[in-house]
Parts: sequence; structure tokens; C-alpha cells
Amino acid sequence: MKTLKSAPPTALLGMLILAAVLVTGVFAPLLAPYGETEIVGVEYEPWSAAFPLGTDNLGRDMLSRMIYGARNTVGLALLTTGIAFTTGAALGMLAALKGGWMDQLLSRVIDVLMAVPPLILALMLLAIVGASIPNMVAVIAVIYIAPVFRLSRAAAMNVVSQDFIQAAQLRGEGTLWLLRREVLPNISSTLIAEFGLRFCFVFLFIAALSFLGIGIQPPTADWGSMVKENATLITFGDITPLIPAAAIALLTIAINFIVDWMLHRASGLKS
Repeated sequence: MKTLKSAPPTALLGMLILAAVLVTGVFAPLLAPYGETEIVGVEYEPWSAAFPLGTDNLGRDMLSRMIYGARNTVGLALLTTGIAFTTGAALGMLAALKGGWMDQLLSRVIDVLMAVPPLILALMLLAIVGASIPNMVAVIAVIYIAPVFRLSRAAAMNVVSQDFIQAAQLRGEGTLWLLRREVLPNISSTLIAEFGLRFCFVFLFIAALSFLGIGIQPPTADWGSMVKENATLITFGDITPLIPAAAIALLTIAINFIVDWMLHRASGLKS
């Protein structure tokens, strides 16, 4: 509670928005007035008491799909970020601790991954393995292992050169113990802030792939694909397609508010 009281208004606003999105996603079946794929009216029905945000190109309730989209888009982004972050951070710390051929091998593999633009690499890999949710999660996780590896390795290099690491090695402590008890606690603040930042990138990446038609596949509700499916309405001056786009932007800004505060705390600077 003391930490929260010291948070700036922007960070508190970000936490409030993030909490609202998470609650909406978790309780989507209870909050949504209609089913995720249920056709409840005619195509592109205007806003009304029955359909507060109108209907989409197939006659599905836009509000219900926005609510379910919070679960699908944000949930998959969290899962993908968790996989990429856990794997990349572990490999980065291991490379820094072990050094030698292991560091060189892992670093060269990461260099290859980072040499190809992420979107092009994702399009290529998804064209090979097929566009499905498990494949999309795996491909994006592999792509974002690289930047997490580079950050965790750089942060861990400053730790493994310290005397207490050498003392622990002389005591006969194993690699796993050193990573878990010595390296990780000393770089945890940096990694936590990076997790929030990396979640933003993954979240936007999933939305972009869905907008291009190779991410989350219909009829699953997703904020990115909802923009594409209802883009025709913009021609007629209807802002409905901009609502999922605004939700994507709002959540991204909220997370950046939180990350900025966490980075400020991690730096040790005073306000």
C-alpha cells in the first residue's frame, strides 16, 4: 500500500485501466449481453438501447465482442509475453553466467533472429506453419525471446562480475542456485519493467497480425480483427470501427504509464 501511495497519478490511472480490462476479460461471459459469436440482428445496425455499440458485418453485437475481445487479445498477449520473457530471461542469465562457447552460441542464434524484421519473420513463419492461435503464440514468443535475451544478458553481466558470485562458486553452489538466488534478485526490477514494455509490443503485434488476417482467426473476437471487419463503416462517417482501435491505444498508454513509474523506481531517482 505504501508503494501505491507514492505512485504518480498517471501510474494510478494506468493501473485502474489495466485492472478494468483484466476484470472485463475474466468475467466476460457475465458482463457481455450476448454471446461472442451470436448473430443477434442485421448487419451494421446503428447504436441503440438493444445494441449500445451497434452490430458488426455479420449482425453480432459489437459491445459483446469488445468484452470478449479483452479476454482473447489481452489473455493471449499475457501468455505469449510470459513464454517469451521466461525463456529469454533464463537464457540471457545463463549466457552471462557461463560465458565461453555457450554465450557465443546463444548470442549468435539471437543475432540471427534479430536480423530479420519481426513482422516479416512472423508472416514467413505463419505462412509455413499455418495461422492458428497455438502457432501464433509460438511464433511471436520465439521472435520476442531475442530482445529479452539481450536485455537480461546485459543486466546479468554486471552481476556475474561481482565478488559475491565468485564466492558462491567457490562454495560449490550450482548454476541453478546462482541464477535463482544471486543473479535474478539483482536484476528483477529491470526485468519487471521490461515485462510491461514487452507486453505492449506483443499486444500490438497480435492486434496487427489479426488486422492482417493471420492472427486470431474468426469467429473469435479480437480487437485487431474487429477494426478490419468493420472498416467499411468509416466511409459512412460511423466511428464504430475506431472503438476497438481506441481500446488498443488506451491499454497501451496505460501500461506505458505503469512501466515509466516502475523504471523510475528501479533507477533510484527521487521525484
